[in-house]
Amino acid sequence: MKRLIGLTALTALLAVTPMAAMAQKTTAEGIAEYRAMLEDGNPAELFEAKGEDLWKQPRGPKNASLQGCDLGKGPGVVKGAFVELPRYFADTARVQDLESRLLTCMETLQGFSAAAIAKTPFGRDEQKNIEAYVAWISGESKGMKFNLPQTHSQERAMFEVGKRLFFMRGGTHDFACASCHGEEGKRIRLQDLPKLTSNPGAVAGFGAWPAYRVSSGELWGMQRRLNDCYRQQRFPYPGYASDATIALGVYLGVNSQGGVAITPSLKR
Repeated sequence: MKRLIGLTALTALLAVTPMAAMAQKTTAEGIAEYRAMLEDGNPAELFEAKGEDLWKQPRGPKNASLQGCDLGKGPGVVKGAFVELPRYFADTARVQDLESRLLTCMETLQGFSAAAIAKTPFGRDEQKNIEAYVAWISGESKGMKFNLPQTHSQERAMFEVGKRLFFMRGGTHDFACASCHGEEGKRIRLQDLPKLTSNPGAVAGFGAWPAYRVSSGELWGMQRRLNDCYRQQRFPYPGYASDATIALGVYLGVNSQGGVAITPSLKR
């Protein structure tokens, strides 16, 4: 009798296991279908339009536009710039990502205070405008392949710093970026977590931001996304456009080499 019960339980388990696997696959497919349905009317398009308009507007204490801003391809050249950032800039003598470079241009060309903007909460005032810039600029490189330069010594150094930060454990929960994104097959609730140390996972992560977040009803740039990652790790928030966040961007961007940018994308 005990053997019969055991065989019955085993049979039931074997029958349920494929169903569970199928349900998990269906959940992932359902999320993908949900995003696909919304892609045609991705609200990020509104941020793109705002960013393009702001780029051309005379603004700030100097009443100037950002059309002379050099994002690495020459003054005013936007197309293709996003997929080569972060990179080294000679005029600032540092490696910069898109948001930190925009801060430099807003200060030098328009007269804004970069420090004051960096202290502004996400989603407010000029921080909100920067995310609109990021949406438009990234969209101008949509479909292009990531090709971050690693020719300058500072670019290579920032890659190594970013790699160490990615694997550094700490905080109250002893977490690292790698705790969630260091191997295949991990997920939080219904959300699959891409492995960010190589393609294609790095492109699915780094290459998908900025993105419109349905859950918050806002567009998030990479700076806000990394800030939220640190929050979930129970780390102190990093400074906006800090070297730490830029170094992580270099590491993730180089890992995305050859992948195609899909920004601005749509996230849960």
